[in-house]
Amino acid sequence: MSVKDNKKRIAFLFGGQGAQYVGMGKDVFDYGKEGKRIFGMGENLKPGIIELCFNGPAEELIKTENAQPCLYLTELSYAFELKSRGVEAVAAAGFSFGEIPALVFGGAIEPEEGFMLAVARGREMGIVSEQMPGGMVAVINLNEEKTREICAEIGDYYAVNFNCPGQITCSGKAEKTIEFINKVKENGGRAVKLATSGAFHTPYMKSAGENLAKFLETVKIKKTEIPVYGNSTATKYPDEVKGIRENIIRQLSSSVMFEKTLRNMANDGTDTFIEIGAGKTLTGFVKKTLPNARIFTVNDMDSLEKTAEILKS
Repeated sequence: MSVKDNKKRIAFLFGGQGAQYVGMGKDVFDYGKEGKRIFGMGENLKPGIIELCFNGPAEELIKTENAQPCLYLTELSYAFELKSRGVEAVAAAGFSFGEIPALVFGGAIEPEEGFMLAVARGREMGIVSEQMPGGMVAVINLNEEKTREICAEIGDYYAVNFNCPGQITCSGKAEKTIEFINKVKENGGRAVKLATSGAFHTPYMKSAGENLAKFLETVKIKKTEIPVYGNSTATKYPDEVKGIRENIIRQLSSSVMFEKTLRNMANDGTDTFIEIGAGKTLTGFVKKTLPNARIFTVNDMDSLEKTAEILKS
């Protein structure tokens, strides 16, 4: 297979909130030209963001209003650095928050406006999380029917993220989280509480979407240059600006159909996926959903250089 053919099959995947950690992205800032450019842009727009991302404290970084813009800078830095090494993606998708850097990388929004969108999205979701604290729990080894049944029994909890075969994330009011976890265990499933503080992708986030819509009116949006697959539909973003805006808003309170997204991307010809960001959660989702796909994880300069070398050979 030629390098040209190889590139045609590559998709970049951008991770979501929960993967953040103090120090993420520092090596691409220190040693990568694109890292310096992207983090420098963020620092100019929001002074102090580099210090927070690289040195914490962790209790501040984990807050939604801080985690999202820091993840944005980290993920875009690695993505553009990888592209500068000759690795071209012809499709992209993001998990939850990761859909914002995916849209920017895909050419729908300029990096500066995308960063301010990440700031606004994190702020609005953070406000809702403070007003109505929430929790998110990954449910493993229970089917969708049983998972939804437990949510209905507990109340104020929803099946929201359909990650891969055998794993569904549920979200709801914080005071119901322990009860929900116990009920999952009683039914033979595993329950893993996630490092988030809001009931993301539930109807509780509708007001955040409405407020974000006002900010989006100021953001210049255009048709993507490469296909970007949306969480709420599991299909490619529409060409029309109105439709792009509607998808961005709806995503906050809609389910993340990630397993279906991966299958649709594979059906459209993708056989190589590169997870880009702070963690490796999406790598596991791809392996369980598409066992025959090639998958790489880029979350530091070492993995970036190794991935670039393999895909250019």
